[in-house]
Amino acid sequence: MFTGIVEIIGVVSELNHQSEDGGTTLTISDASEILTDCNLGDSISINGTCLTVTSFEKSSFKVGVAPETLRRTNLGSLKQNSRVNLERAVSATTRMGGHFVQGHVDTVATILKKEPDGNAITFRFQPRDKSVLRYVVEKGYVTLDGASLTITKVDDEEGWWEVMLISYTQEKVVIASKAIGDEVNVEVDQIGKYVEKAVEGYFSKGSSGEPAILQKMVERILESKLPQTK
Repeated sequence: MFTGIVEIIGVVSELNHQSEDGGTTLTISDASEILTDCNLGDSISINGTCLTVTSFEKSSFKVGVAPETLRRTNLGSLKQNSRVNLERAVSATTRMGGHFVQGHVDTVATILKKEPDGNAITFRFQPRDKSVLRYVVEKGYVTLDGASLTITKVDDEEGWWEVMLISYTQEKVVIASKAIGDEVNVEVDQIGKYVEKAVEGYFSKGSSGEPAILQKMVERILESKLPQTK
């Protein structure tokens, strides 16, 4: 679990593609600040993707990236010297400055627009998987490359949303340096998923074919109100 508050920006110093399983081993450098309390097996978010530390030194660490992860995220497009957002998993004393982030990427989105607004920058994103738009709401949260950001505008018909990066955030995340056409990892707010599943339970039949909860409630109310016949 993460907060979406990026701690530091690291650098990809080495990529080792494993031909036998199709995965990749990444070496991330310039990361000494988040390795002071590191242990093997720890989770670190790299561009919003929860990955496991397999080895580490004073200022660098390695992670393995499975083929499924490469397909679902933008990690497969990383090159040597690429910059990545890094965040350690939350601890009991972590301040929740962002929102609950799992590090499980839902899809990737393409930058459609990058436009200055005073000292801020407005970004417009279009997701590869349009179904995630039902979880994207104005003033809600979305995680982009591991950064918790507030949605400022949504267009469900055209299939995009916008966020704004203030000048401080521009210095702390990799998105600020990305260009139109580049991709970012997207994780929508998981609370929306839980709400959707709960609501579906009220309107749809279960796997056993039983009536929906809402239907049962209506039937009970009607039974209690209707006159009883003998």
